[in-house]
Amino acid sequence: MMDVIYVDNNATTRVAPEVIEEMLPYFGDLYGNPSSMHTFGGTVGRKVREAREKVAHLIGALPEEIVFTGCGTESDNTAINAAIESNPGKKHIVATRVEHPAVKNLFEHLSKKGYRTTFIPVDHQGRLDIDALEKSLTDDTAIVSIMWANNETGVMFPIEEITQRVRERGIVFHTDAVQTVGKIPVDVKKAGVDMLSLSGHKIHAPKGIAALYVRKGVKFTPFLIGGHQERGRRGGTENVSSIIGMGKACELAVDHLKEQAGRVKTLRDRLESGLLKGTPKALINGDREHRLPNTTSISFEYVEGESILLMMDRLGICASSGSACTSGSLEPSHVLRAMGVPFTAAHGSIRFSLSVYNTEKEIDFIIKELPPIIAKLREISPFWKPEIPS
Repeated sequence: MMDVIYVDNNATTRVAPEVIEEMLPYFGDLYGNPSSMHTFGGTVGRKVREAREKVAHLIGALPEEIVFTGCGTESDNTAINAAIESNPGKKHIVATRVEHPAVKNLFEHLSKKGYRTTFIPVDHQGRLDIDALEKSLTDDTAIVSIMWANNETGVMFPIEEITQRVRERGIVFHTDAVQTVGKIPVDVKKAGVDMLSLSGHKIHAPKGIAALYVRKGVKFTPFLIGGHQERGRRGGTENVSSIIGMGKACELAVDHLKEQAGRVKTLRDRLESGLLKGTPKALINGDREHRLPNTTSISFEYVEGESILLMMDRLGICASSGSACTSGSLEPSHVLRAMGVPFTAAHGSIRFSLSVYNTEKEIDFIIKELPPIIAKLREISPFWKPEIPS
């Protein structure tokens, strides 16, 4: 089997070996229901509580403020619907033009049900227009939902400033921090957010487990109604093994924050400089200062991103052209369109997203192999016109 160089960690991450080891007993011997009153179930229940404490610790929350969900999309949908249900008289909702489909598509769905939606623009570097955000707020606004960091470009928004402006108006504020948690320090108390979404499979836990932070005192209406699980905030028997795995992943993430800010960022910068040096007409998408340490979006003009991905795939290099939730679409990324990236560049954009498992050898392999791929594709592109030396 070909060796795989995996640089698509914003789509999903490998499950850490330590996480797998932590989970295994709960597929076999320790199969009790954590809600049961007997000791066998109680043993499992205690482990779930420990996991909740680890998740809370990673983001500076209280354990009782953590609600386990099935995925980041569920966390986003739960937060937004909870705010709407808790404020039935308000019919205005606010997000940005570059939100993940879990928020963007829900907002578009709600607009068909009579809600007035405002999508705040970003500039050519993907930075949010905060003044436009503030002007959009009204007494009719039920919720503002703004991602902490963009999943395609890695550009981070000033969440503390945004939160302050939103909450001064008495409006509920939610942030999709699925791409942020575990890559930079996150403190929900310092940030002042009301609700925050995070997902296990972005931080080396399994797919199918996530969490929603709900600040103590925030009005909350459950999305899934059933039993008493999650303090009545999310009915249904807990996904025990994955919850325990997510707890371990959060514990590891705390230890990896310095490595993310150091070695991983250095690898990302090495990749960028190498590809820009080796490839003419290539550009970085987004603010290069205020962004996640593991993410870069690079546009290669006059070539198709899908063709680049296919040719890299033959070499065992796994990257993406944007969000995994929109793969299969031939349309340019809505994020890059919102930033005003030219069509000739937006179509040839590749996202590289690294993790603590990536190595310098892998990065150097990409730097060596990708420029010839771009050159070959440009040779057959009807739009490419090589510069003639003077």
